[in-house]
Amino acid sequence: MKEFSKSTKLDNVLYDIRGPVLDEAMRLEREGHRIIKLNTGNPAPFQLFAPDPVLEDVISNLDRSQGYCDSKGIYSARRAVQLYSESIGIKGIDVEDIFLGNGVSELIMIAMQGLLNSGDEILVPAPDYPLWTAAVSLSGGTAVHYVCDEASEWYPDIDDIKKKVNSRTKGIVIINPSNPTGAVYSKQVLEDILQIARENQLIVFSDEIYDRILFDDSVHYPTASLADDLLVMTLNGLSKSHRIAGFRIGWMTISGNKAVAEDYIRGINLLTSMRMCSNVPAQYAVQAALGETTSIKDLTRPGGRLYEQRNYAYDHVIDLPGFSCVKPKGTFYLFPKIDIKKYNITDDEKFAYDLLRSKHILLVQGTGFNWKSPDHMRIVFLPPVEDLKTVFTSLAEFLDTYKQT
Repeated sequence: MKEFSKSTKLDNVLYDIRGPVLDEAMRLEREGHRIIKLNTGNPAPFQLFAPDPVLEDVISNLDRSQGYCDSKGIYSARRAVQLYSESIGIKGIDVEDIFLGNGVSELIMIAMQGLLNSGDEILVPAPDYPLWTAAVSLSGGTAVHYVCDEASEWYPDIDDIKKKVNSRTKGIVIINPSNPTGAVYSKQVLEDILQIARENQLIVFSDEIYDRILFDDSVHYPTASLADDLLVMTLNGLSKSHRIAGFRIGWMTISGNKAVAEDYIRGINLLTSMRMCSNVPAQYAVQAALGETTSIKDLTRPGGRLYEQRNYAYDHVIDLPGFSCVKPKGTFYLFPKIDIKKYNITDDEKFAYDLLRSKHILLVQGTGFNWKSPDHMRIVFLPPVEDLKTVFTSLAEFLDTYKQT
């Protein structure tokens, strides 16, 4: 029989957040083991739920949600995004510049598919949220990774970005706040990146899904608010800030110099039309959610659940022998560094497997985020402190005798 192989377009695609180690975790679950899953930033399994008004708006509009809507999204939701964008300093956005999608993930794919030809390059941070690299590759382009510097609060290395721009570079991706590091970029860092984009006529793709999950008085500067003259595609949504990841509702706004991208925008319109529209019931969550500002602040302020879990996880990860970590200023994640010589680690995926099989804790290895060295892992701090105590007690026990073979 003729055998069929996967497409070569998948050669540079990884998504270890839901990869082989998760498959092993599911096998162990079928055997009856309880697995503490710290592989995804999914709030609901940890009893972090949406505010009631958001759910009530969805429920009350179910009868209006049974058919397709405009391919860009329902007007009330796009208007709410427009007003929200204006409130955070992004100017010049019309309702027609806003596209609703089945999460930011779908819109990343659309943005890349509508832009890239074979040989085109996009600058992507390392470490990154791996969907960005995957989307570039699947769209026929090449993801060129610029380094974020752990010694400088995980800020992008501006000189490294400059070295990697060339005539094939079409755009640059900024993930701020950063998944997986938890970094929140300073205004100066963003302005330095924007100046590179300005000098090299690049499109800026700004992933800001964690913009409202901030700790310790950190300030998030929307990229588009700093560059009226550049074409900026801002991606955001409700999965994290309003704890409705399963609703799959996100948006992309186009701001700045839209005149240089009229044909590209027509391509985005074509792709959004081809998928008919995004999930209509979930779109009715947008207006209520963007008018609701207190629930996430209650979680991230001192004494709030996410704040205390972040502190507990950070304090205990740096107590582990051979571990160091930059304290995250936002998001749900720690990205600690491991002394690989101490534990003889040459394969961080094997480290994740070994931990899972020994202690039934599921983490994602750092190379799953396009970080080249096997010396990091991502820890999700969404579980309540009681579960985090189990995690770090088990980690300490595991590391006490661990040597990779």
